[in-house]
Amino acid sequence: MTEPKDLPYTITGRELVAKIDGMRVQVLTLASGDTVPWHYHSAVHDIFVCIAGTTIVKTRGPSARHELAPGQHCVVMPNTEHEVSTIGREGCKFTIVQGVGEHDYFEVAATT
Repeated sequence: MTEPKDLPYTITGRELVAKIDGMRVQVLTLASGDTVPWHYHSAVHDIFVCIAGTTIVKTRGPSARHELAPGQHCVVMPNTEHEVSTIGREGCKFTIVQGVGEHDYFEVAATT
């Protein structure tokens, strides 16, 4: 499983809630300007649940933009390129559930 220390980006906050074989639950905090860059996972689903602020989850293949308010969620399927960011000055906080399977991280180029 890819560990947060091995990822090629930094964000304001990361709290591990639970981790077992094939599944991880974290609470991530993005300040204004923070981004989890475009990437995909080959096996795991990412389930995003917004806790505070507005969490933006963009996907390609299919192309979509999810603006999550507190309490709202979206699911990103394996092999779907996605990017996570926030809008506004307050940033955002969200829970991410990743599983079931071996977590990996494949960075992809951003498009304009």
